[in-house]
Amino acid sequence: MQIAIVEDDINMRKSLEFALKEYDEFKVVCYKNALDALKKIDNSVDLVITDINMPGMDGIEFVKKLDNRFDIIVITGNATLNRAIESVRLGVKDFLTKPFEIDTLVDAIKRNVKIRAKIPKKIESKKGENRIFLGTSSSLEASLSLAKKAAKTDASVLLLGQSGVGKELFANYVHKNSTRAKNNFIAINMAAIPENLLESELFGYVKGAFTDAIADKKGYFELADKGTIFLDEIAEMSVALQSKLLRVLQERVVYRVGGIKPIPVDVRIISATNADIKEVIEQGKFREDLYFRLNTIPIKIAPLKQRRDEILEIARKTLQDVIEKYDLSSRVFSKEAELALLGYDWPGNIRELISVVERAAILSDEEKISEKDLFLDSRSSNKSINSMEKELIQEVLQSVEFDINEAGKVLGMSKKAIINKIEKYKIEVKNEKV
Repeated sequence: MQIAIVEDDINMRKSLEFALKEYDEFKVVCYKNALDALKKIDNSVDLVITDINMPGMDGIEFVKKLDNRFDIIVITGNATLNRAIESVRLGVKDFLTKPFEIDTLVDAIKRNVKIRAKIPKKIESKKGENRIFLGTSSSLEASLSLAKKAAKTDASVLLLGQSGVGKELFANYVHKNSTRAKNNFIAINMAAIPENLLESELFGYVKGAFTDAIADKKGYFELADKGTIFLDEIAEMSVALQSKLLRVLQERVVYRVGGIKPIPVDVRIISATNADIKEVIEQGKFREDLYFRLNTIPIKIAPLKQRRDEILEIARKTLQDVIEKYDLSSRVFSKEAELALLGYDWPGNIRELISVVERAAILSDEEKISEKDLFLDSRSSNKSINSMEKELIQEVLQSVEFDINEAGKVLGMSKKAIINKIEKYKIEVKNEKV
């Protein structure tokens, strides 16, 4: 098991490294800060252990950037309820307060191994087919019917829908029901990887291509050969990289960064976006010819507020999973809590529903989870998430005198992603440097 430790305190970092290396089943790699980790961490890592209070980028922002790609344990010397709640909302499995015994950490690691082995759980649908969706509705069944037809072919699929509706689950569903099911399924969030690293992550690199290229490395496309690659947030890709992706689709070969040898790849591409892709094309930010290549079979996934008959089914199933995961005593929703869940608009969709249920189950002291335990009033417009992100971007931009490239380095975001956020939040930019 490969574990990444992200800790700015050298003594703590070394202590954890030495202690965990005593266990034969653990392989450990260490990073002194979150920015270094974001640049170098890859899919060989199974679990991330990170501090919260670190210079440059704190642990909470770091966890956001990881975008649920890894299981995570948070450690901190300054624990607060707000930090714990935020960590749980982001999908963190364990939250440990310093000082702690190494046995406590090892128990948490092994708990995560056990949990990971159980997820995703397959659920029998009404029609008897295996799948990993938590709820069922007429809208979901219609989208799944289209996905099942797409799975029988190698046609490119474009998934359209808001953040949190389950686009990766749909991509996985198409893969699992295809002839490629026994081969790799690799999911990549295009917005989560800095633009200057994205090409080498997708296509690999040869030894000597750049300073840190000490050996040849396969990219995601090579790793997904004979399988499926899922490109999430495809609209965040730069136009220059779009051209290279188009060539891969046309020629079925990749060229590693710094290399001249074409490498054949047989990969089925599923992509997704929450943007109005036609509007992005009109703005000149996305190639129309690439869009036609990716959009052979478009599948629109409805937001959760249009699938209300799934809400309680998902909430109850999630509650049972959380009880099992954290070994909690029995919990059920009160009638008032269920009505509140049904009456809420869920701007964050299924992802938000799962985080609300998980937090309520952990923090509730009673067997019955009340409406008050859900904290839905304070979440009525998804304001907390968006306002926090807006404030962070504003602060970073001001600190680097509105240098977009420098801000990207600090935030671990591509230049395109930051510009999109500036437009989304209508952030005033003074004396912009590009």
